[in-house]
Amino acid sequence: MEFDQRLEKAIQRGKQTRDAHGREAAAKALNLEDLKNLHSKCRLDLSEHIEGCLAKLADHFPGFQLETLVNDEGWGARITRDDLDIPERKNVYSRVKIVVRPFTDAHIIAIAAKATIRNREILNRSHYQFLAQHDMTSFCELIDLWVLEYAEKFATGD
Repeated sequence: MEFDQRLEKAIQRGKQTRDAHGREAAAKALNLEDLKNLHSKCRLDLSEHIEGCLAKLADHFPGFQLETLVNDEGWGARITRDDLDIPERKNVYSRVKIVVRPFTDAHIIAIAAKATIRNREILNRSHYQFLAQHDMTSFCELIDLWVLEYAEKFATGD
């Protein structure tokens, strides 16, 4: 067999392999409805975890009020506390809000957190992963980390 014939056969084998991989990838790719369903499941799991963490935080610091959030920003929870600063005669507030962002065309699952202690923002973070590659454990660990960071800073009284 001449080199030209072997070259043609090698090219054909390569094209067949590429086509097979393309078909496999297309079969594995999630359609839009599957992505929306996956986002909803992740959103529910994460919002329950958020609410649980913030409820435990509020239990350790009296005066915080827990509120479940369902709005255009997302789903999650918030704890708030308003205090009176006697020497300065002003109101001060402390808040933590963590939400799961709504589904977008980017096909990601995203969480966002904002936190304030005594009128001063101490945390403003967000994190996302592609839905097809999401890892719920890492999201839950990150939420835990944000809540623990807030608890430590709030406990110092800064």
